[in-house]
Amino acid sequence: MPFSPSSSTPIGVAIAGLGFGEAVHLPALAANPALEAVALWHPRQERLDAACASSGLKGHTDWDALLADPAVDAVIIATPPQPRHPLALQALQAGKHLLLEKPVALDAQQVAELQREAIQRRLSVAVDFEYRAVPLFQQAARLLQDGAVGTPWLVKMDWLMSSRANPNRAWSWYSQADQGGGVIGALGTHAFDTLAWLVGPVQQLQTITRTAIAERPDAQGQLRTVDADDIALINAELSTHQGGTVAAQIALASVARNGRGCWLEIYGSEGTLVLGSDNQKDYVHGFSLTLHRDGESTRSIQADEDLRFATTWSDGRVAPVSRLQGWWAESIARGNPMVPGLAEGLISQQACDRALQIAGTSA
Repeated sequence: MPFSPSSSTPIGVAIAGLGFGEAVHLPALAANPALEAVALWHPRQERLDAACASSGLKGHTDWDALLADPAVDAVIIATPPQPRHPLALQALQAGKHLLLEKPVALDAQQVAELQREAIQRRLSVAVDFEYRAVPLFQQAARLLQDGAVGTPWLVKMDWLMSSRANPNRAWSWYSQADQGGGVIGALGTHAFDTLAWLVGPVQQLQTITRTAIAERPDAQGQLRTVDADDIALINAELSTHQGGTVAAQIALASVARNGRGCWLEIYGSEGTLVLGSDNQKDYVHGFSLTLHRDGESTRSIQADEDLRFATTWSDGRVAPVSRLQGWWAESIARGNPMVPGLAEGLISQQACDRALQIAGTSA
């Protein structure tokens, strides 16, 4: 049976995956009184032992044992993409609420299967589209909803990062297309969700992908083939929330040396909205938002008071993830649908699948 929390009992949460899970989700949980970290999971004992020693939490290497732990009401799955679907499906079948990193799974069919299972069991599943919890992104959504730019005419999104521009960065799952690696999985999932939220979902698209760095050294120093994309150029048609369509151009790269960062430009009949950051070290801190309406000077926009973070961390990712975790806790407690959840994850994954399919057929 799904867990039903009382007002005085925090929801016991286990974290599976100890990269982003330990660095971001664990401190974010500590800021949520409705949630309590109770256990960690990792398949490698030595890695698990180090995390447990640091956090004071108990650990499991056996997934069945974690799911059988009576202290675990919900699970955050922050593993690499390939094992995410089978772990999530088993957790849902065990009656656990979930928070999933993205990409949620390797393809939209797997996401849809999780969605059916969650609906049948009345479980809350969050997807960590954390930009929905960033104040200036929320401010942009508020302005667009109020018609600040009028009818959108053109959308341009550049996400040009240098995180993998060093060819000596190690070969890993990220280098393998069949493991969910590549820039479309890493950045495209966020890009498609952000566009669907702020403007509207993708209806049609055309894609070109490239693998600029074709080999990387593995743990033994041997060069291994990279077949996952590190550059993607996408032309799309979005179905807008206003009932029309708008052309969109999306450029994604993880190998852009001195890249301009993340910038979203929305040009409309009444003005232009620009949201962006050139901060390569922290993909949440550093954003600015400007609005230029016809006949007016360009204005720098700050987030409304009710959208600002009460607490921030040196790692800018923690605050929006903590906010999203709070939404998840509320969804669990009230039995309301979680947004962003699997419905949003499915829309994003369908766009990613289509982009990769078209790139593959046109290569």
